[in-house]
Amino acid sequence: MNDYRILIADDEEPQRTTLAGFLRKKGYSTLEAASGDAALKIVQREAIDLVLSDLRMPGLTGLELLKGVREANPEVAVIVMTAFGTVESAVEAMAEGAWTYVQKPVDLSALAIHIERALERKLLAEENRELRARIGEIDASGSGLIAASDEMREVLGLVARAAPSRASVMILGQSGTGKEQVARAIHRASPRASKPFVPVNIAAIPETLLESELFGHEKGSFTGAIDRHTGFFERANGGTLFIDEIGDMPPQGQVKLLRVLQEGTIERVGGRGLIEVDVRIVAATHRDLDTLIKERIFREDLYYRLNVVRIEIPPLKKRKADIPPLVDHFVKRYSALNGKDVKGLERDALDRMMKHTWPGNVRELENAIESAVVITRGNLIAVQDLPQNVRGADSRDAAFVDDGSLSLPDRVEAFERGVVYRTLDEVDGNKSEAARRLGVSEKAIRYRLKRWEEGVDEPPGEDE
Repeated sequence: MNDYRILIADDEEPQRTTLAGFLRKKGYSTLEAASGDAALKIVQREAIDLVLSDLRMPGLTGLELLKGVREANPEVAVIVMTAFGTVESAVEAMAEGAWTYVQKPVDLSALAIHIERALERKLLAEENRELRARIGEIDASGSGLIAASDEMREVLGLVARAAPSRASVMILGQSGTGKEQVARAIHRASPRASKPFVPVNIAAIPETLLESELFGHEKGSFTGAIDRHTGFFERANGGTLFIDEIGDMPPQGQVKLLRVLQEGTIERVGGRGLIEVDVRIVAATHRDLDTLIKERIFREDLYYRLNVVRIEIPPLKKRKADIPPLVDHFVKRYSALNGKDVKGLERDALDRMMKHTWPGNVRELENAIESAVVITRGNLIAVQDLPQNVRGADSRDAAFVDDGSLSLPDRVEAFERGVVYRTLDEVDGNKSEAARRLGVSEKAIRYRLKRWEEGVDEPPGEDE
């Protein structure tokens, strides 16, 4: 008896019965669904290794089911069954990611071989990930980024093409997607790699100190300026300055930054002369700059100076092929940091990770793994070791689960956490819209996410 679970989706009961009986004799566990809709619900709820699906079914077609399976968990193999005359649709299914197709009436011996090969490939992929994690070859490109998905490989391609140039780069993406990692990859692959990489987060600098932090100041230039201060531009001279959250830069700061980009010189606050700087700018933001430009919040001329090369990082839920190697990477890191011997995740736990929508993106995933590594008692992380919002197939379905073991404060916290994550799922991670729907400030949402995802518990302020 093996441990693989196969879902049979076919509206013809005799066909399902025959296939299920044959597969059980081969040692597989089987589940059955009489429609594409029912099959997709099972995939979203259960840990499935392979789906055997008819192409023509009531409700969702086999092709639509395939797309739903790929979205829920791209590691689940799909074999489609097709009657005579629908081979063209089967070929289309393979283009969408099906493992292969078989024609009806199904040759059971041939089907068994297809299933065995599909599951062998799945097992081989898992073993390869474990091996790469063990020897530290997480990223063959050397960029420091994990890119198993086509979407992130495309990002790496843009990094490789942009890095050798002097061009400014604009990186766009939701919070937690890895914008700074992409910026560091650009720097490491550039001729400036031996020079400084200096990151600065605009949102973390008070507006009154922004000019001093960017360009420096002279001693005595203002109250409290007891010494000369070297700004970020001078510290990054010859290298790369990564300006994170550029969309939060105030108007006066935008004017001064534009001047530096145009002239290649800076002037310290209280200084009397210009200082030449050779700095490559990589900027990033989670905000919609096109909207900010229309609202005259962000300068269009500065945007064009910064947006010479544009790199958009998709959210984690749209590049789920990256989840398993990211999980392996973080398990290895936090197992070592905590002096534990955690090898990975149980299959059901990884399945839950694949199906979660990750509103906090890679940062949330990293936090979930760190927490699970600390909590688990064994060598493999189980479903119960995962944070509550990740345990469900989708956080919309796991807003609050009361098993009677939580104290009242913990129950309130769990309920609140589920509601926030569910709302973020519904608005595709837009924190401003989530805050509006929940009747709280965006700062309150960010405070809670920071507490849940990074373990930082700082008061949100008076508008909480």
